[in-house]
Parts: sequence; structure tokens; C-alpha cells
Amino acid sequence: MASGANGVSLEEPKKMTREDWRKKKELEEQRKLGNAPAEVDEEGKDINPHIPQYISSVPWYIDPSRRPTLKHRRHQAEKQKEYNSSGDWYKRGVQEHSVAMRHRRGACENCGALTHKRKHCMERPRKAGAKYTGMDIAQDEHVQPQLVFGYDGKRDRWNGYNPDEHMKIVEEYSKVDLAKCALKAQKLREELESGKLERVNSPRHQGGEEESNSQTERDHSSEDKDKYTDGIDMPGQNFDCKRRVTVRNLRIREDFAKYLRNLDPNSAYYDPKTRAMRENPYANTGRSPDEVGCAGDSFVHYTGDAISMAQTQVFAWEACDKGSEVHLQADPTKLELLYKSFKAKKEDFKAQQKESILEKYGGQEHLDAPPAELLLAQTENYVEYSRHGTVIKGQQKAIACSKYEEDVKINNHTCIWGSYWKEGKWGYKCCHSFVRNSCCTGETGKEIANTEAKLMEKQPEEEEHMIKPKTLMEIHQEKQKEKRKKKHKKSSNSNSEGEGEKKQEKLKKALNAEEARLLHLREIMQLDERRRPYHNQYEAREPTEEEMEAYRMKKQKPDGPVASFLGQ
Repeated sequence: MASGANGVSLEEPKKMTREDWRKKKELEEQRKLGNAPAEVDEEGKDINPHIPQYISSVPWYIDPSRRPTLKHRRHQAEKQKEYNSSGDWYKRGVQEHSVAMRHRRGACENCGALTHKRKHCMERPRKAGAKYTGMDIAQDEHVQPQLVFGYDGKRDRWNGYNPDEHMKIVEEYSKVDLAKCALKAQKLREELESGKLERVNSPRHQGGEEESNSQTERDHSSEDKDKYTDGIDMPGQNFDCKRRVTVRNLRIREDFAKYLRNLDPNSAYYDPKTRAMRENPYANTGRSPDEVGCAGDSFVHYTGDAISMAQTQVFAWEACDKGSEVHLQADPTKLELLYKSFKAKKEDFKAQQKESILEKYGGQEHLDAPPAELLLAQTENYVEYSRHGTVIKGQQKAIACSKYEEDVKINNHTCIWGSYWKEGKWGYKCCHSFVRNSCCTGETGKEIANTEAKLMEKQPEEEEHMIKPKTLMEIHQEKQKEKRKKKHKKSSNSNSEGEGEKKQEKLKKALNAEEARLLHLREIMQLDERRRPYHNQYEAREPTEEEMEAYRMKKQKPDGPVASFLGQ
């Protein structure tokens, strides 16, 4: 037998044929007339045939296969014993007769009570507990009885209530009323003595102060009741002092009438008798329900659980058409369980059908493909641009986010790496440092970098100023040295061949190094920009003459248009 949630059977009893139904009705008629013996339940007791069937039959959610019985209608003796109707309740307060003079073994270390431990103590933690001082031993609480309550006992809201506590509240309010009367009489007496109020000369008001006091006491209750009505004197309310009731109208002046929201006669229909407008008066204006103050009385029918309720009702109608006896109002629990099982089976069937189609025909890769606008990098969003590239009309393109963390500042730097550039080097703008993992030096680092740059600029200027004018003797000696050098060059022409060989060897080494550098540069350029190392395209030292010559030689392009002229 199929079962749903909480072990409730979802299968219905089999339908009876027309012949079985006729025989059952005849047997019931015979039992009512006394011609046939009465039906016997499972305990052997007779069932009165005049008892209706909905009383003698067992509910479907208990057991649909059980015989008719009245056991579920009788009082259960064991359940009656559970509910404690004797008025017993948990004892409150402490035991007044038990007062200990010294700390006892196993008692609370904080207050000294024997009925709880230190972690359950509700008193303020003492600086020195009762275990060590032996003073101010607290009284023991009552030992609570073990009360067992049944279904009604757990839900009895007045169980354990003491009516004497309410009398304390009544006495408190009566004392407050007497104090108010006394203050009002005293205030009236002071006003009469000061002359602010004139005594009325009539036989009704000639009884002295006692009569005035009694009059104030009589009017006290009515004045107190009337003062609360001053705050509710507002549009839409009428107060009647004789009846002490408030008559509230259905609409106040601040409310906007529904029929004034759209004066078009072809718009939403307004019923003046019930003051209802079921359709949306702003339906043709293109405004959303959130912008308008009224979206029609039927708007709530399409929100919340109203849609799921309507779906359940449709399912019940369809189930009745197919022969299943279910009803939304009569058996809501059964209908809900059937609807849940139906939805679960429907989802499983759809999933199996989809899997079988994919296994037979294939095409899973088309279901996992991204949207068409991402595949073709095109969208239907209309955008207009100006001459300068700014967006005039339309939605601006979203900025592509990097997979790396942005604006990450390390080592006390206030700017990111790469915010400063000078002479082909990247660095930090906050301290003008070109070392990536260096600590920030702030303004001092900037000053040091600026002073170094100024010193490097001043050095050649100072060297020029340091040159002194030469004397005639020094000029003559320089001319003699130049003549000697010319003679030495003539004699050293024979040695120039050896120097030329050395230069050729250096040039070959420089060419090999340049080829290796270009090969390494090509490998780096093939890598992704995000995987390239820092400072990979320049060096910090000054190149030699051989390296410059090798660079120029490798820089030439034999396929270029000027290659023929350079060869000549």
C-alpha cells in the first residue's frame, strides 16, 4: 500500500459495484426495522443502526481498512488520567520554615541553598560565597512535584493561576482613584479660597465643602472617560457622550476615492454599493503596481498563496473528473498529500523523458551552450555615441573585471604598484620607490629621490666650472704630446691588426648575446600579459660599443626597401 507523509495512506478504498451498494442499503433498512441483527464492532459491542454512517465509520487518515466502530468516539480512560484537574501546580517561592545557619555539604557555593548548584544560582555573584563566609544563607526552594499533563492540560491557559493576585491589582487601582479624587477636591478648595471660582448661591450648592467634594467624586468617573475622547476627535469619527461609543465611518477625508483615479468611463468598473473596484484603473497607462497607490481589489488574488490555492483547486476538479473522490473543503489534508505526490511523480516523469530523449538522439552540448549574445558578442541594446566616444543614448558597457585583486596595498604603501613611472621604470607614487616589495618611506623617500636626481644633473655643470684657464706652457706641452702620439700611431700600425682581431671576437660575442636576447624576448612576447615577469624588456646597465653595433646589425631588415642602398 502506498503511503505519503507521516505514514498516511494515499490509496482510497475500492469502489463498490451497483449490486453491492443495493445489498448494503437493504441490510441497513432491515437492521433499522429490527429484522436483521445489529452490526458488531471489533470489541463485540452492538452498533445502533440509527447512528449515522459518518459517526460510526473510522476516518480515512486513521485506517481505511478498519471495520465500523464507536471506539474512537468514547472517552479514553488512560487519557483522562493524564490531565491533572486537581489544581496542583508548581510551587513558587522558597521554604519559609527552613533557614540554615551554616553552609551544608552539597549546597550552592554562592548563596548556600541546598536545592540548586552554583551554575544554576539566580542571585548576584558574591565576592566571597556562602561556602567560605557561612553568612546570609539563602532559603531552600520548594521541591517541585512531577506533574503529568495531557493534551488539555498542556493547553490550559489558566492552569496554575491564582485569583488572589488579581485582587492586588484591583486594590492598587482603587487607591489611585481615591488619591485622584482627593487631589481634585483639594485643587477645587484652593481655587475657591483664592477667588478664581465664585460659589453659586442656590439651594443646591449651599451644602458646604462636603457637597462639593461629593459632586467632584460623582463627576470623576465621567470626566476621566471623556478625556480619552479628545484625542480621537478626528475626521471620520463621531463621538456621542451619552452612549459612550465611537461611530466610525467607512472612509475619512484623507482617503482618495477610487472612482476619481481614472475618470475614463471605459476604464475599470467601480461598484458604488460595495465601494469595490476589482480591475486596475491604471492598466492602460503603463505604470507598474508599485508606482500607483491602487492596483485594484483583485490584485491581491494574484499574490501570495492565492496562486497555489487556485492550482490546488484545479487539481481537485481534474481528479474528480477522472474518478478520484477528493474535495478541497471536505478533505484538505488528503488533497494536499495527493497533490504533493502528483507533483513529485510529474517531475520524475519529465526528468526520465528528457534523459531518454538525450540518450537516443544526443544533443547535450547544445543545452550546455552559453547564450547566443555571448557566442556572437552581439546584443540588441541600442547605443548612440558622440564624436568623442561618449555615450549619448543607451546603456553604457560594463567595465570588465580582472580576476586579480585590485587596489591591494602592501608594506604601508598608500598607492598601488605601477602608479609611478620614470625613465622606463615602474614604481610607487607615494614614495618614488622602484623596488616592488620595498616598504613605504613616504615623503622622505620622495625627497631623497629628488636630491639624487638634482645631484646627477649638477655634476657635469660643476665639472665644467672647475676647469681652469690653461697657461702658454701647458698649451705648448699638449702640442708636443699630440705630435708624439701621431709618431706613435705610425709606428703602431703593425699592432693594429691584433687589436682588430680582438674587436671582431667581441663583436661575435655581442651578436650571439643579441640573438639570445631576441629569442628570449620572442618567448616572453608569446606569453600572456598577466604571466610576464617584471622588468623583462630593459636592463639597468649602459651597453658597450660592440653591443650597440650588434643591435644595429640585427635591427636591419634585408627585405626592407632601403636594404639595397645600405648594402652599397
